[in-house]
Amino acid sequence: MNEPIRILHMIGSLNIGGSQAMVVNLYKNIDREKIQFDFILDHPSEVFFKETVESLGAKVYEMPTFNGLNFRQIKKEWNKFFEEHPEYKVLHSHVRSYASLYIPIAKKHGLKTIIHSHSTSNGSGISAIIKRLMQSSLKRRADYLFACSEESGKWLFGEKAIRKSNYYMIPNAVDTKKFAFKNDVRCKTRESLGISNDSIAYGHVGRLHPSKNHAFLLDVFAELLKKQPNAKLLLVGDGELRGEIEAKISELKINDSVFMLGARNDVDEVLQAIDVFLFPSNWEGLPVTVVEAQASGLPCFISDTITKDVNTSSLVKYLPIDKGTTVWVDELTSANLSRKNVIEDIKKAGFDIEESAYNISDFYINLNTQE
Repeated sequence: MNEPIRILHMIGSLNIGGSQAMVVNLYKNIDREKIQFDFILDHPSEVFFKETVESLGAKVYEMPTFNGLNFRQIKKEWNKFFEEHPEYKVLHSHVRSYASLYIPIAKKHGLKTIIHSHSTSNGSGISAIIKRLMQSSLKRRADYLFACSEESGKWLFGEKAIRKSNYYMIPNAVDTKKFAFKNDVRCKTRESLGISNDSIAYGHVGRLHPSKNHAFLLDVFAELLKKQPNAKLLLVGDGELRGEIEAKISELKINDSVFMLGARNDVDEVLQAIDVFLFPSNWEGLPVTVVEAQASGLPCFISDTITKDVNTSSLVKYLPIDKGTTVWVDELTSANLSRKNVIEDIKKAGFDIEESAYNISDFYINLNTQE
């Protein structure tokens, strides 16, 4: 039997995040007798998914972190890597900022290159300016341009580039079977968390990062508690803002009603336990967790900054984040919060992982056979 084609993913870290979840979901569902994924990390201490991908057959490599000054070291290490690993024919990069340094090196060594946009912002400050400058040439340097949504494609590549034949939109697909609502799982998970049947459980899944707008989320929930004293808020995720978020929870005196659950590998079960999904992000690419929440049948209230591509069903309601908390509180207290089965809608919108894994597998195979 032929050896599987090995696709090299530069993903930065294997911590919980949108791009990581997307790639791991694909990897779990792809035909691994035909395709195997390997990973390059430049943040090797962030390894939530490492054990998972290694159990599926992946090799995980480490590269030095780019600090803005170590250009020579970066180029030297990437050249050395490709000299030592001539087996790779495809590099799929999910890192933007300094991909302009290593993509030309990969091409020099004969690899086909893909740059994948998962966001619509670099944040703010000096680092954001540097990232924007460095990534501006990627649409010309990479062979193929991928994006998780139309907005993320326009943001990184521009209007002209996304109309070219080397551009592809790759939806952040989910395992609809895994996330479909199961009442027995709901009861078990709520019991394990200590959430009573008469409590409305609000939930959020995402890194503790400025993009996710946790401060606004907590303000909304604090106001909700005044109208719904038994309400609970479940926060799934970890990150650099954990200390600030914990301090704000204490400041608002809502400690007894907020569950900081950290990084979890059972997000599907947590989603069964909640009643309403909240996602007031400042910016996103295409947040896979909003699709997962819809697959679980949850009413989703999300910020109007998020791409309309994520709206795969009747469960999504867009709300502004620049007009205070009152709009959110009024909507949440007056809305119909019942669950709905919208799995077929999600599949029709192209977000089913089985179809997505088949399509990208076919793309990789064709790419690997090109001279």
